Amino acid sequence: MSVTYELSHIRMLEAEAVHIFREVAASFERPVLLFSGGKDSVVMLHVASKAFWPAPLPFPVMHVDTGHNLAEVIEFRDQTVDRLGVRLVVASVQEDIDAGRVSEETGPRASRNRLQTVSLLRAIREGRFDAVFGGARRDEEKARAKERVFSFRDEFGQWDPKNQRPELWSLYNGAHRRGEHIRVFPLSNWTELDIWQYVAEEEIELPSLYYAHEREVFERDGMLLALSPFVSVLEGEEVFRATVRFRTIGDATCTGCVESAAFDVAAVVAEVAGSRLTERGATRADDRISESGMEDRKKEGYF
Repeated sequence: MSVTYELSHIRMLEAEAVHIFREVAASFERPVLLFSGGKDSVVMLHVASKAFWPAPLPFPVMHVDTGHNLAEVIEFRDQTVDRLGVRLVVASVQEDIDAGRVSEETGPRASRNRLQTVSLLRAIREGRFDAVFGGARRDEEKARAKERVFSFRDEFGQWDPKNQRPELWSLYNGAHRRGEHIRVFPLSNWTELDIWQYVAEEEIELPSLYYAHEREVFERDGMLLALSPFVSVLEGEEVFRATVRFRTIGDATCTGCVESAAFDVAAVVAEVAGSRLTERGATRADDRISESGMEDRKKEGYF
C-alpha cells in the first residue's frame, strides 16, 4: 500500500531553501552567507545548518558592519557564530571611512546605511566569493520582487533588473565569469509571516529587540527611533519611554520600531498576521528616500 505525505506550506518553503543551499554548495567554489543577526538572516542560517547537518556549514558568514548597530544585535551575532562554530567575516564600514574609500555623511540625519555597499563589494572581492546568500524576501519592498533566486551581478557588483535569467521549473543558472558573482536568495518565496511561523515551529532564538520591551524613543518622520549614541535628537523632538519592538533590524540611525505588546513568538505571529504594512515600509527610513530608492541602491551593489 502506498502512503502519501503532504508537506505543510512552511515545510515546502524550508525544502525549497534547503535545495537552493545544496545547489549552490555543489555549483560554486566560494559561497558566503550574509548574516546581520536580523530575523531573516537568522532563519537563513538555521535552514543552511539543517541542509548540511551533521556536517558543519561549508561556507563562512559575513556581516557588513556599519559600526552603528544596536548593542543587542552584535552580542547576538557573536553568540550565534560561536555556538555554531562558523567563521565570521566582518566587512567594516569604519575601515572604509578610515581608509578614505568612502566619505561619511555629516549632520543630525546622517546615516552610514548607503556606505555599506562599498564595504560589501570590497569584502566580496577580497574573499573572492562567487555566490553570496542574502535573506531578501519578495514581500519586503517592490524592488525585491524583481529579483530571481539566482541574481546575476557584473564585475562591478551591479544589478540590472532587465537582464536576469529565467528560472523555469526551479532550474538555476549560476554561470559567471571571473570577477562576477551571483546573489542567492533562498527565502525569496517567504513572507514576514512565514518567517515568524517558522521561528515558532523551530523554536529559533532571535535578538530580544524583536519582542516587546520598554526603551527610550522619539518620533521622526512618522517613525519611532530608539535613543542611541548614534542618533542625534533634533530640536522639537521629545524623548519618551514606550513599549516597543523592532520588526526589522539595521543601522540604528534609520531603523525604527513600533509600539507593541507582543512579548513572545505567538503574540508576534498574531500581530504580523494582522498587519497591512511591510516591515521595511513601516520602519526603515532608508526606503523612504524615493519611490525607487531601494532599486537604485541595488543597482549599485546593495543587498
